[in-house]
Amino acid sequence: MITISLCMIVKNEEDVLARCLDSVADLVDEIVIVDTGSTDATKEIAARYTDKIYDFRWIDDFSAARNYAFSKASCEYIYTADADEVISPENREKFCHLKRALLPEIEIVQMKYGNQLQFGTVYNYDEEYRPKLFKRLREFVWQEPIHEMVRLEPVIYDSDIVITHMPKGSHAQRDLQNFRKQTDAGIKLGKRLQNMYAKELFLAGEEQDFQQAEAYFKVSAADPERGLEEIREACCVVARAARLRGDERTFFKYVVKAIADDEGGCSEACVELGLFYEAAGDLGEAVIWFYNAAYEVVPQLTLASGRQLPLEGLVRCYKALGMEEQALQYEEEHRKLEQE
Repeated sequence: MITISLCMIVKNEEDVLARCLDSVADLVDEIVIVDTGSTDATKEIAARYTDKIYDFRWIDDFSAARNYAFSKASCEYIYTADADEVISPENREKFCHLKRALLPEIEIVQMKYGNQLQFGTVYNYDEEYRPKLFKRLREFVWQEPIHEMVRLEPVIYDSDIVITHMPKGSHAQRDLQNFRKQTDAGIKLGKRLQNMYAKELFLAGEEQDFQQAEAYFKVSAADPERGLEEIREACCVVARAARLRGDERTFFKYVVKAIADDEGGCSEACVELGLFYEAAGDLGEAVIWFYNAAYEVVPQLTLASGRQLPLEGLVRCYKALGMEEQALQYEEEHRKLEQE
């Protein structure tokens, strides 16, 4: 049976930390808690479960804090958790079985992160695989009988364990502030982080957040090193910012870029056009773009852009046009969507 260190970084988690630790403490062999500046009872609660509690000065870098936590682990594997996670009784049993049966060559175990859509996170599916269990010390192995080489790719196992995510509230403003700090410092976000910044904006951003992000995404939209998806999502952010402040010239410049490619654009750009024409009173044109968003293209940043938002737009426009039969049709589709 493998041994496991639980490593967590926390700050002001007194409302949820015990709930998390109660569900996992007896599954692991060591608990490492790194506190990044709590002013509540977080550390006192943590002390009920472990004496391995460390302070880490917050430097707006989650990776630095997690690396520090990992450096304090001593078991064969490291399990990483956030304080707002819970492992259900059914999944605790699966975790126990995994611990007993895990093959030694496996270096990373992925688990399903569940309950995402309920809380408006930046993830587009209710369950998504995430790496959660890591071999602490990696062994490098030579492979191939001739032209031998060291295996560089980790051995990953996709388990059927589901971790339930139950946050106290949205982390959007905290995350958006962190993204702005990075971009204001002139840091170019990689593909993954830029995508998450754009997703966070579309899921939870206010008008001010879009205006503050616009300059960065304009540069990104013109960056020849960016791929098609990166440019498209950047154009969507700029188009949304421009539409919200009534800048039609900038809006059309970027929304057209977001739809004029070989793949026909994305739902987010079509929704933006639908909202623009709806606000302008051109309901017939708005209907065309809402329909395109729902049925002709796919969302790139948020699932809602591909179904919920355009269906709601179609209902509004058809009602305003006095076309009740069509409005009822899309209301029924919207109801089915909510029941899925």
